[in-house]
Amino acid sequence: MSTFREDALRRIRQDGDFDAVVVGGGINGIAAYRDLALQGLRVLLVERDDFASGCSAAPSRMIHGGLRYLENGEFNLVRESLAERDALLRLAPHMVHPLATTIPIHSIFSGFFNAAATFFGSVGKPSSRGALAIKAGLSLYDLVTRKNRLLPRHQFRNARSTRALWPALTSQVRYSATYYDAWISQPERLALELVLDTRSDAPQAIALNYTKLLRIGDSYQLSAEGSNELIVVRPRMIVNATGAWIDQTITALSDGGAPAEKTVTGTKGSHLILANDALYQALNGHMIFFENTDNRVCILFPYLGRVLAGSTDIKVDKPGRTRCEPEERDYILAAIRTVFPDLAIAASDIVFSFSGIRPLPRSDAEFTGKISRSHVIHRVESDPPQLCMVGGKWTTFRAFGEQVTDEVLAFLGRPRIATTADRPIGGGRNYPADGERLSALLSREFPIGKARADHLASTYGSRAFDLMAFCDAHPDDVPLSSTSVMTLAEILWLMRGEDVQHLADIVLRRTSLAITGQIDLEILDTLLTVMARELAWSGEQMLAERRQLIDELGTYYGVSVAMLQDRCKEKDKAS
Repeated sequence: MSTFREDALRRIRQDGDFDAVVVGGGINGIAAYRDLALQGLRVLLVERDDFASGCSAAPSRMIHGGLRYLENGEFNLVRESLAERDALLRLAPHMVHPLATTIPIHSIFSGFFNAAATFFGSVGKPSSRGALAIKAGLSLYDLVTRKNRLLPRHQFRNARSTRALWPALTSQVRYSATYYDAWISQPERLALELVLDTRSDAPQAIALNYTKLLRIGDSYQLSAEGSNELIVVRPRMIVNATGAWIDQTITALSDGGAPAEKTVTGTKGSHLILANDALYQALNGHMIFFENTDNRVCILFPYLGRVLAGSTDIKVDKPGRTRCEPEERDYILAAIRTVFPDLAIAASDIVFSFSGIRPLPRSDAEFTGKISRSHVIHRVESDPPQLCMVGGKWTTFRAFGEQVTDEVLAFLGRPRIATTADRPIGGGRNYPADGERLSALLSREFPIGKARADHLASTYGSRAFDLMAFCDAHPDDVPLSSTSVMTLAEILWLMRGEDVQHLADIVLRRTSLAITGQIDLEILDTLLTVMARELAWSGEQMLAERRQLIDELGTYYGVSVAMLQDRCKEKDKAS
């Protein structure tokens, strides 16, 4: 057990009184925890698995205003989302970047009246959207962002101009429209940086992963992995941020039993990561935001040297861990072929897939695209009261956390003393206006090449200087593999400072090794050796960690043992 974890449990053992306990370490729970802690409250965050390992690890990796929410008449959500998108572009520039987004358009009038009907309350399936409907939506989008605009206005192109920029697009395209949103490189890391910032800025607060809050009779007790004891805690209020599991958590932690009706509607979203150079080049640096044949919106955009494609939107009745099923894979691949029909796209291009359940507000809408992506706070009157964070999306986490904090402060009779609206996140602090300058500064100050400097700057932002200061005191000349710019010292830094408990934490969430298709058996075993030495794992523990990760990659991410072996062979051939 790490020194920090031991110290945190000791502090809880000595004093179990908390102003609030946040249950759920996804992005919404972390946002609430951070904002509450900055008000000087004593707050405890507990996450039963790793931070940001559930739905928060399975977004489309977009930070966006929600253009299609305009069609549902959700102006307040779009306005809030756009404001939060622009805030993240300023506060986390190392991970949140502008994304030119292009919509291929096949007609002029299609969908205009359908969009109007939806705006006035229709919950039926939409029809294909033509130029008029899209023009109206983008004009509204620009109108909402007219003040303090950070990104360019939208523009329309005719077929000829469109084909000049995207020659591989289907010949059925008559127009295209480009507008700007943003994408996030490593959402799991951004969530973790919020935890680490809070640890530094509000040391009275405590956040623990791999820890559960249990209600036993009238008592609340903590069960932490690595410890055999139960520790009593006494919260004045509970914040339920367990996403798709909110209803189950209400039942488990309140004194009123099961809720009268469900608060959450779950929809499953699956995505693919493809290694296809032709497709990557065909995108020309843009996200292609398009409609599939069933009129559901799909996306394709360049992502960390690969192509991210998605997504499905399927209603689910019960929460649980999910994976991209073969029929979903085929659905996404078929969708890609509708916009780039002449490119060879195959299942063998897939290096990673992921899936999660969106915990949306309860809805009876038949078409999942009509279910609101907004968020609400549902209060359960128990002892202590429970505030449930229902819905929400990555883009609006800061605002949602702020709203929950305001309710907790009102309950406690405490004033707000700090805001997160202008507070940089992690490596976004002291980040230069020109991001490329950071890489140059690292190369100048430390004996590293451009490729490693670029990796450090884009992954850690200004925290890269802390990492390299650590590496100065540890051997930093041993690469993770012959094809990686990461070093063993970097892995050690992650382990000692970022609450790493398991091999999967490093592979899936602290690095992009898995999602970009870099992970192979050689890298896996190298990581295992470093971690076993640092965490004093026995041979049996090492085998268990290895087996668990390989099973997890195969079961939930579409990365089989054969794929891990083949990557080693390909690497050997290249060298």
